[in-house]
Amino acid sequence: MTVAVRDADGGIITPEVVVQAYLARCFPMADGRRGRIRWYQPTERAVITWDRYAVPRSLDKVLRNRRPFTLSIDRAFPQVIAACAERDATWISTDIERLYTALHEDGIAHSVEAWDASGALVGGLYGLALGACFCGESMFHRATDASKACLVHLVEHLRTRGFRLLDCQQQTPHMERFGAYEIDDETYAELFTVCLGEDVRF
Repeated sequence: MTVAVRDADGGIITPEVVVQAYLARCFPMADGRRGRIRWYQPTERAVITWDRYAVPRSLDKVLRNRRPFTLSIDRAFPQVIAACAERDATWISTDIERLYTALHEDGIAHSVEAWDASGALVGGLYGLALGACFCGESMFHRATDASKACLVHLVEHLRTRGFRLLDCQQQTPHMERFGAYEIDDETYAELFTVCLGEDVRF
């Protein structure tokens, strides 16, 4: 898929430009569903490393005993990113949706999905795999614990594949329950550089 859009300053953004921005520790966000794209480089980031990762006890019990979802990877990327954008206030514009879908087709962006017993998509998340770092972008749920189950499935997959870091971008109480913690940009740059030197495959 060939995609080229413009940011808020008139610059041309292609999927390749998005990747280069991530390599420079920046990421895009839009001013709403039809808004213009702007670039952000936070002074602090929330990350999950495996030494700090933890599954909340109540969630672990649900996932082990009930097994309420069927989980998959890269089965429905376009549906996941579209669902993540379905909220009153969103930074996932139609242009961002097109860019990340193209990155998925290039094997860089990936999704995790949760399906209920009827086969309906009830949760998911997506992000970019760069070296041994997975840059998480957004998640959604239509059933209780569905997005949390996707996160657990993602971390299990990342650890198996040899990834070192899950970049959560911004800290939230939800991610903090899983062991996310904040680091400054200099520390993130050091961790990210190490990740980029690792030869792993999602």
